[in-house]
Amino acid sequence: MKITVIGATGLIGSQLVTRLGAAGHEVVPASLSSGVDLLSGAGLDGVLTGADAVVNVTNSPTFDEASLDFFRVTSGNLLSAGEHAGVRHQVVLSIVGVDRVPQLDYYRAKTLQEDLLKRGATPYSIVRATQFFEFMDAVMSWTADESTVRLPATPVQPVAAAEVVEALADVATGQPLNGTLEVAGPDVLPLDELGRRTLAARKDDRAVVTDATAGMFAAVEGDVLIASPGARLAPTRYEDWLGAQR
Repeated sequence: MKITVIGATGLIGSQLVTRLGAAGHEVVPASLSSGVDLLSGAGLDGVLTGADAVVNVTNSPTFDEASLDFFRVTSGNLLSAGEHAGVRHQVVLSIVGVDRVPQLDYYRAKTLQEDLLKRGATPYSIVRATQFFEFMDAVMSWTADESTVRLPATPVQPVAAAEVVEALADVATGQPLNGTLEVAGPDVLPLDELGRRTLAARKDDRAVVTDATAGMFAAVEGDVLIASPGARLAPTRYEDWLGAQR
């Protein structure tokens, strides 16, 4: 197959390009650095010509209200260009529970992206993933100082990015779902406990303080970030992944 990956230089996109290429597919990496601008539409026609599928793993440059316009414009441009080029399958990476946290601008923006994809003329698939193991350092950095890391006890079900890539590759090379596949890790843990395990594995002596008001995930209520029954559960546990990073 010929598959275009939009956002090919990021954490997920770069791995997806490698995985699809190793499987024998013709992969077209597309990103700002290669001259493809989703906001203006520049370069899209060239990278979509002859593509069987396009996988969009781009992120908005901000997580605030501006992300709504970003996904509105970029989704429209990609869907229009894909239809013009005869792309038969549009795939988007999204987030588990994204439509259940309207108080977060970025989650509302990703929900908008999903809705636009569903209303488009091209068969589609949505892959919703839980939080990546790789993002834990960034999450802790939002509310950390020299001695403490403040985190809420929000339940999460984190997953290794490589296993999300595996799911995306399977979906992109298969028939369109015209629906959603959820991908998650094997374990549900409170975010503050995840922080403690991270610091312990790295012999970081800072203390994790449970704070229901700390960071972006403080806005999340209940277990909305936990995968639904029937989700694709990846096998790698967080502790094993942490151990492999040393």
